[in-house]
Amino acid sequence: MTTQADLNIRPAPDREIADIADYVTDYVIDSEEAYDTARYVLMDSIGCVLLAHRYPECAKLLGPIVPGTIVPNGVRVPGTRFELDPAKGAFDIGILIRWLDFNDTWLAAEWGHPSDNLGGILAVADFVSRRNGATGKKPLTVRDVLTAMIKAHEIQGVMALENSFNRVGLDHVVLVKLATAAVATRLLGGMKTEIINAVSHVWVDGQSLRTYRHAPNTGSRKSWAAGDATSRGVRLALMTMAGESGCPSALTAKEWGFYDASFHGGRFSFQRPYGSYVMENVLFKVAFPAEFHAQTAVECAIRLHGEVKEKLDKIERVVIATQEPAIRIISKTGPLYNPADRDHCLQYMTAVGLIFGELTADHYEDAVAADSRIDALRKKMEVVEEPRYSREYLEPNKRSIANAVQVFFNDGSSTERVEVEYPLGHRRRRKEGLPLLIGKFRENAASRLPAGQINTVAELFLDRERLEGTPINKFMEMFIY
Repeated sequence: MTTQADLNIRPAPDREIADIADYVTDYVIDSEEAYDTARYVLMDSIGCVLLAHRYPECAKLLGPIVPGTIVPNGVRVPGTRFELDPAKGAFDIGILIRWLDFNDTWLAAEWGHPSDNLGGILAVADFVSRRNGATGKKPLTVRDVLTAMIKAHEIQGVMALENSFNRVGLDHVVLVKLATAAVATRLLGGMKTEIINAVSHVWVDGQSLRTYRHAPNTGSRKSWAAGDATSRGVRLALMTMAGESGCPSALTAKEWGFYDASFHGGRFSFQRPYGSYVMENVLFKVAFPAEFHAQTAVECAIRLHGEVKEKLDKIERVVIATQEPAIRIISKTGPLYNPADRDHCLQYMTAVGLIFGELTADHYEDAVAADSRIDALRKKMEVVEEPRYSREYLEPNKRSIANAVQVFFNDGSSTERVEVEYPLGHRRRRKEGLPLLIGKFRENAASRLPAGQINTVAELFLDRERLEGTPINKFMEMFIY
């Protein structure tokens, strides 16, 4: 009889895990551009939170697990009077940020929305600050939150540059859980050992499948998946700070580690070290809530609206030239069953732009989707890959998200081929986009807050020095509704 025993020698932490801990604890952010961009991300995310309250399917998920529960020194959820435990607070803030697909975006081999981490960051920062206030200690400030945001953006974004989780069937929110766990542990007072332990548990967790983002199962889970992930990151951070040990070879353990069990035996690769690159280059959704691979297609469609709006019944076909990721993720034919289905359909979003000359969150609702012109136009659409768009999508010095739209009519005539390579929220269009982003915040905030309160908050966001010095517990008080 052959017997075998595992060699039970605990290894040093995996390098990929230790690098994150080193970055979070030791790296000093010296980029003024990163801090300046981070405050706009914070402003934009809060605006998304306030707008999302309009939608009952989101609002019904908010509040304590046990109705009526109030947690002492609990987390405030903007636009409400809830005071929740940090994990549920992270979930609520996270789903409000993400619900309308209107917050910032990062596109690479993997994609995602780095501001999703703000659910966990704001929850933990408010919890720590209120707890500190109750014991006579100093609260955290908005500057601390911006630093955590820059680092969370960087962890999620650098990991995404060359590591595609979607190609092994896993959802990108694993990177939200990863980044949140790391920076939340730090905000709670953790050092390298605790961050390593928390991050190791992220990889040991079973990760979400992408099932809910793709036909035929697309549904509202995609709108709360990131809130769930940032909440789980907070939960792992709290457990670690309570003394939970980690799994140092969570990635590399033979057979049982993440690489062998969930990544087809591959290993992560890295294009660049952690710094502040991601925040500096993050993409804003300035004009409309559309899945980002479709942003420029919608912009093209809106430019063509005036030319086609009176000739919709004379359209023979619409050709959309796009990048490979858009074809893989959001090109759909057939029925669309709910708003989550529609805001991830390239053809639907382009049709709305052509027909209405705009795209808002309300255009995904059943009342608008019942307009027969939308599906009639979708059936006339041809989606083709433009190889240059696919190539330049991944080039570090370009990172374009290009689309082109051309409409052909029954009489043989056509519109010009309208091409947009860089969306309005791209770093290359910051000067053009930021005034519109401020306007977007004001409009979104008006759905929940009175005018005077909006003016007070907007003025604070535009005064960086005063904003950064504001205690986070005082900041969160500004959004109690």
